[in-house]
Amino acid sequence: MTPMQEAAAQERAWKFADAGDSVRPSLPEVNATIRVPHGGSWIRRLLAFIGPGYMISVGYMDPGNWATDLAGGAQFGYTLLTVIMLSNLMAILLQALSARLGIVTGRDLAQACRDHYPRPVNLALWFVCELAIIACDLAEVIGTAIALQLLFGIPLIGGALITALDTFLLLLLMNKGFRYLEAFVIALLIVIATCFAVQIAAAAPPIAAILDGFIPSPEIVTNPAMLYIAMGIIGATVMPHNLYLHSSIVQTRAYKRNDEGRRDAIKWATLDSTIALMLALFVNAAILIVAAAAFHKTGHSDVAEIDQAYELLSPLLGLGIASTLFAVALLASGLNSTVTATLAGQIVMEGFLRLRIPHWARRLLTRGLAIIPVVFVTAIYGEKGTANLLVLSQVILSMQLPFAVIPLVQFVTNRDKMGSFVVSRGIALLSWLVAAIILALNFKLLYDTIFS
Repeated sequence: MTPMQEAAAQERAWKFADAGDSVRPSLPEVNATIRVPHGGSWIRRLLAFIGPGYMISVGYMDPGNWATDLAGGAQFGYTLLTVIMLSNLMAILLQALSARLGIVTGRDLAQACRDHYPRPVNLALWFVCELAIIACDLAEVIGTAIALQLLFGIPLIGGALITALDTFLLLLLMNKGFRYLEAFVIALLIVIATCFAVQIAAAAPPIAAILDGFIPSPEIVTNPAMLYIAMGIIGATVMPHNLYLHSSIVQTRAYKRNDEGRRDAIKWATLDSTIALMLALFVNAAILIVAAAAFHKTGHSDVAEIDQAYELLSPLLGLGIASTLFAVALLASGLNSTVTATLAGQIVMEGFLRLRIPHWARRLLTRGLAIIPVVFVTAIYGEKGTANLLVLSQVILSMQLPFAVIPLVQFVTNRDKMGSFVVSRGIALLSWLVAAIILALNFKLLYDTIFS
């Protein structure tokens, strides 16, 4: 391809269409609203880009992660730490690709799919993604309701209904500006990390056992029970709707819309998301490590529910405040996840369908669809049924992953769409390998679920 042809390909990629509604920017109310210094020290430029990475990292430590990490640590000790590490590395790669797509093309992943695939395929992808968002919201409802019950004694059904009020919190933050939204998210992330740092110090887990846990074991694939939890961890860690979200919110930065500006933006956005996801790795590993040290080691391998963990943590760790810190971190996690799920829902609906509805209506609809099964399961099976529902929601998320990962990898490895910003052959091969691993694990899980 000649330089002139390459420039033309880039121009096609960045425009995607001629005019009208089809070139409407992603999240137009905040697109390119955050100033980026084009000179000065590297720290000033990094600080200008810090934010989107932490917002997407929220999805990697939401209440769904707690259920799978607690179950994994209690049942299998430190063995599944390797799954957390590998899934986090996958997440770092995929989120970097997502940011690259948004910065280079000026389109979020949903818009790119709409422009590339025929309408029936787009409708199918939209439906699958909506299921993933509802599954994620389901985990948030359960986690927040449980936290409210543990901290304030509110019945689980009442707590689930209260979670609908988070719509107004999001509207308040959005009205103040996108930076306020990011600051709120980062503040709660600091709360979560601090709570678990204290609990790990109290648990004093053996370093050698933790290091062994990061070494892959073949039992993870051969043991159906362990594979089920491992798939739940992957589903809770690599979030499909986060790929849509990240490709959109990186465009909130007012970087120069030329080759130099895009290249600079890719570098800082990738660094932002990588640092943020390392924090997510710490939190997820901390949950599993605390569960392994407190429950597996003491013979409480049957602990699979959050309220069980809450009751046992303080006496087993010998720290009176441990259970309260656990519940506070859970509440912060649930509140944080609200922000990202709502934005992702807006991006997906507008990107695939070009349909705009008021944020509060969109949020109440999604949250209502998540509250209904929680209330139903709690009423029929009691509070213990929510633990299985929480793990199941993460497995559902994992099953949706290929429908987001494959289009993303297809776009960023396509020179006609990305021009000179197409990923290298090595990154392309690694990206397709990650997609293949996710597909293989999904098929294995389906087979075991159906025939076991």
